[in-house]
Amino acid sequence: MVFGLEKKEIKHVYKTSIIQQTAFWSEVKQQQGIASLAINFKVNKPSIFNGSPTGKSAYIETDVLILLQPIDNEHTIAYIPYGPEIEPHEENQGKFLEEFSESLRSYLPKNCITIRYDLAWQSQWATDPEHFDKYGNWNGPPEKRYQEFRLNISTQHWNLKKSNSDILPSNTIFLDLRKESKALLAAMKPKTRYNINLSGRKGVHIREVGLDKLDVWYALYRETAIRNNIHLNSIEYFRSVLKARAENSASPAEVQLLVAEVDGIPLAAMFLVLSNKRGTYLYGASSSIKRNYMATYALQWRAMQIAKSRGCEEYDFFGVSPRPDPAHPMYGLFKFKSGFGGNLHHRMGCWDYPLDQDRYILFKASEMKSQGYHL
Repeated sequence: MVFGLEKKEIKHVYKTSIIQQTAFWSEVKQQQGIASLAINFKVNKPSIFNGSPTGKSAYIETDVLILLQPIDNEHTIAYIPYGPEIEPHEENQGKFLEEFSESLRSYLPKNCITIRYDLAWQSQWATDPEHFDKYGNWNGPPEKRYQEFRLNISTQHWNLKKSNSDILPSNTIFLDLRKESKALLAAMKPKTRYNINLSGRKGVHIREVGLDKLDVWYALYRETAIRNNIHLNSIEYFRSVLKARAENSASPAEVQLLVAEVDGIPLAAMFLVLSNKRGTYLYGASSSIKRNYMATYALQWRAMQIAKSRGCEEYDFFGVSPRPDPAHPMYGLFKFKSGFGGNLHHRMGCWDYPLDQDRYILFKASEMKSQGYHL
């Protein structure tokens, strides 16, 4: 199925709307001390799409960005964020991942204990009527053993394991930016549209700032993290995102740090990343004061307008709860982001292909204690 793997220079990674599969993201991670490698590969179209080849070629040529994440002084995992981008038909996904994983072995460090795929592919249960309630809300996938059975059924070794948690958000909302601004506003919930207008009447102003104002962002971010009891990254983590560009590559990205203010007082801020045809709301933060000014609504609307003006065709809200469940820790984000319209997308999430079974068991046990994961 998969063949012709070849290591390539990071700067030649193909242009994509998936930020985490760009040379830009590799630059971000390099600044954070994490090495990466890029692999070019070809795959036979009929073997993954169950049909006769269309066009001039029977093969697809694409690539994948792999982050080599240390887990201790001796071992690493090969983490593939939202990749591979190519999405086989459901019945071929397990076989594809198995054969691709085995082909990757020789390109990875010998101390690599597992390949972790953070799959952006649509969940195999996202279109199954049995996994929706009577109101049309998704109930989520079944328990792990049933997920593993379904994905491994086409494999030879049954070696694909569902991770205990997902690193990147597995549920998001995509908004179609190809519509006119009036149509975008009309598709929003009335309260969201009202709050956008209210923020304007109250004098909320949005401006782009640079590295010299990173402390403004971090103060808002720290306040948000403490308020919501979430993992706190260092300011250097965000500095690396704002500094990275990879402009000499085939897959750069534009990063904007946007701040919403009233009378010079910062009320909210966000990182907007523009990559190919997608704008992504990567990180956000807000103050506990003057929340009735609805600065976060003004911020999102301005980010959408910027993305649209840069030629983006979609906007990724990057992380919500899988359904409107008040008990879910990301329910507040669901309520806020779904108000802008768009379509809910359920991803497959993290899957592991262990290369060292004994070390992998120890790794999974220790991982349960880690923080900062999206559930």
